[in-house]
Amino acid sequence: MKQRTPVVVNILIIIGLLIVFYYLFVQSYAFLGSPYFWGTVVIGAILAYIHSAIGDLIENNKFKKLSPEEKAAYLAEKKVPFLRRMYDAAFKKQSAAEEKDILIDHGFDGIMELDNQLPKWWVGLFYFGTAFCIVYICAFSFTDFAHPLSEYEKEYKEQLAAIDKYNKEQPPVTIETAKYSADNIAEGKELFKTNCASCHREDGGGGIGPNLTDNFWINQPEKTLFKNVFHMDWNGSPNNPTMRAFGKNGEVSGGEIEKIAAYVYHINQEQAPVTQAQGGAAPQGTEAHWEKE
Repeated sequence: MKQRTPVVVNILIIIGLLIVFYYLFVQSYAFLGSPYFWGTVVIGAILAYIHSAIGDLIENNKFKKLSPEEKAAYLAEKKVPFLRRMYDAAFKKQSAAEEKDILIDHGFDGIMELDNQLPKWWVGLFYFGTAFCIVYICAFSFTDFAHPLSEYEKEYKEQLAAIDKYNKEQPPVTIETAKYSADNIAEGKELFKTNCASCHREDGGGGIGPNLTDNFWINQPEKTLFKNVFHMDWNGSPNNPTMRAFGKNGEVSGGEIEKIAAYVYHINQEQAPVTQAQGGAAPQGTEAHWEKE
């Protein structure tokens, strides 16, 4: 008679399989706190114990029919720990007598074939892989599970919802709360290209609009350069209708103007000005004397 797998090992295998299958469909480990999951574990453990009890009855019935020598060999083998038996089944070589019992009566070129049993761990992985493949194919074919496009759409909508929630919960950026940050320069540059470059050029050197890199400004309603740029982007220019009120008109948000102002501050205060020789526009307005931020 073959030795059976201990019930504790079977329960651990059941729990492992349940975790795998629950995660496949939930896509997170939140189910570990669910009573449904643990109820399934308890049911699986009870079934494992029932299966073990039925196996004990069958084993006892077979044991009675064994000869004294077979009983002694069976009891001796039963004393071997389970993990040791698993290791021997996977790696231990047969003795000459054992090989004679499993020798198949054919061969080639003097090489004989043995009727070896596959290791239990290999057979278990094969059956698990087969079951997993069947479940996966069915889920892929008849549900939205594992469809990359469906998962992308779901995550994309979640991201948009998270952005909307953030924008609603965050107070709007105003000229009073706006602050210069070097972290905003890169995004401010892209926003500047989209909204301002058509008049002021991408480098801020000016064209239709004035040069934003020199120290001469037509409108100076604020005392600091950063606030002045924010004011102009939000309210527009009283002297030139082309410089419209982007903020008041709702074309850009306060947070976006804050980033544009950071970029303009950067090219005006932290970089050399674009001169006329470099293609920049001639100075316009009066020289500014900005207070430090």
